Amino acid sequence: MKKLSLVMALLINCLSFSFGQTPTDSITVTKVFGGYQFYQADKRLSMSQLDKSMEPNERAYKEMKTAQSSYTLSSILGGAGGFMVGWPLGTAVAGGEPNWVLAGIGAGLILVAIPISRKFNRQAKSAIDTYNGGLKASSVWDKTELEFAMSGTGVGFTLKF
Repeated sequence: MKKLSLVMALLINCLSFSFGQTPTDSITVTKVFGGYQFYQADKRLSMSQLDKSMEPNERAYKEMKTAQSSYTLSSILGGAGGFMVGWPLGTAVAGGEPNWVLAGIGAGLILVAIPISRKFNRQAKSAIDTYNGGLKASSVWDKTELEFAMSGTGVGFTLKF
């Protein structure tokens, strides 16, 4: 009887740590100056890698696609604004006649890009929370059944998965 109890305790203990997805599959978010960085298994993910890793979860994938459109728009506006501010500043440093109207328009573009970038950060964080929430729902306990059963050869536990 003691051996049976020990075997059952070990079986239940082993099953409680069996998951379809490992913790390394989850994506972590680290806040940095101006936004977030995304990591999976201690590896930093680019936007395309983040997109590919979310494909199995359809809802999170759609959320990330929406976030990526905000990211693209913010990058274009911020890059163009930075160039438009940087060109006159470089001209002024070099001793030429800078076009300050161009710098003003560039500063305006940068100011428009900031809230769009914040929107991306919120959307991406929401998509990652959705993705990570989907990983927890796919544990082995959601798909298996452990039953006490009798058969022609004796009494025991059956595990269905």
